[in-house]
Amino acid sequence: MAAPSDLAFDPWDPAFVADPYPAYADLREQGRVRYFEPTNQWLVAHHADVSALLRDRRLGRTYQHRFTHEEFGRAAPPPEHEPFHTLNDHGMLDLEPPDHTRIRRLVSKAFTPRTVERLRPYVRGLADDLVSALVEAGGGDLLRDVAEPLPVAVIAEMLGIPESDRAPLRPWSADICGMYELNPSEETAARAVRASAEFSDYLRDLIAERRKHPGDDLISGLIAAHDEGDRLTEQEMISTCVLLLNAGHEATVNSTVNGWWALFRHPDQLAALRADHSLVPSAIEELMRYDTPLQLFERWVLDEIEIDGQVIPRGAEIAMLFGSANHDPAVFTDPSRLDLTRRDNPHISFSAGIHYCIGAPLARIELAASMTALLEKAPTLRLVAEPQRKPNFVIRGLEGLAVEVGR
Repeated sequence: MAAPSDLAFDPWDPAFVADPYPAYADLREQGRVRYFEPTNQWLVAHHADVSALLRDRRLGRTYQHRFTHEEFGRAAPPPEHEPFHTLNDHGMLDLEPPDHTRIRRLVSKAFTPRTVERLRPYVRGLADDLVSALVEAGGGDLLRDVAEPLPVAVIAEMLGIPESDRAPLRPWSADICGMYELNPSEETAARAVRASAEFSDYLRDLIAERRKHPGDDLISGLIAAHDEGDRLTEQEMISTCVLLLNAGHEATVNSTVNGWWALFRHPDQLAALRADHSLVPSAIEELMRYDTPLQLFERWVLDEIEIDGQVIPRGAEIAMLFGSANHDPAVFTDPSRLDLTRRDNPHISFSAGIHYCIGAPLARIELAASMTALLEKAPTLRLVAEPQRKPNFVIRGLEGLAVEVGR
């Protein structure tokens, strides 16, 4: 599927996926909004517009709180995709007020600054153990050995998922997240549907078990809140748990490997970081800006809007290009340069507005823990081979990152 000839944006082109940032620069120069026929979306590439639209209540993650599919001019999803959409459509990321407000208020109790801060020693201890094992082995796959197991274990621990049950979590998540790519194939949809059904069945059983035997975990807390009058349906509970797992580790996993791949390509910056570990907080923000883990975020136009003289009607879909916004020279000085000391860094990798990532503080703790552990325990960490980029555009990551540690 090709992009229009005058538009460099082509999310199915491996060369574009490998490095979309030059094409974003061209797109920004062509104006503030462009229609992209292959996905029937309006592309928004400038930081100011993306930031404003994330807060604009004329747009929504769903339209079904106000319109039927027919009223909105959209076809209903195919019946065979129902398990995915039931799961997805009841999570707070794809809900609007008042349902979004109600569910987020309940979940936010698990992500207060005090609660998240209490997790810091556990996260750091887990990161130390994972990195120590990597060092003992002389190297390995940074994705498989550190980046993935750390955030998956943390969010599974918060949810109260037993360690013996955690093996399918990452595969389920990967299959479900495949549906967030542009124009997913029927094969991708089938995998997402199967994973949605299996994950939902597992959580339904776990919730039933927690009703009988509550624990000190988020699922037990949501059940208790429901029983005390904060109404949460079982489907909302299931969808919330899946969302927390998916969103709670996808960005962290990809930020870790994207970030280290960027550091290996910029040895001067890596050397500066190794020499001064106090740069870790600003390095995390800059690496998330430099190679954004979530490249695109979609919103429905609930009420007609206008961007730079272009009227965008109700029923249209807007694709906000986070990766482009994070490289906008109107906001970031020399945006194509990796600068771990960058202080003025209003990146939007965690989104903004009512859907701002509720787990951002925890993600920062996880990223800092793994980076610090690698700097301290593996100061000679080096790349073995250039990694292969995943073919996905929306969720940007690597197939793996092979590294070795010199003795």
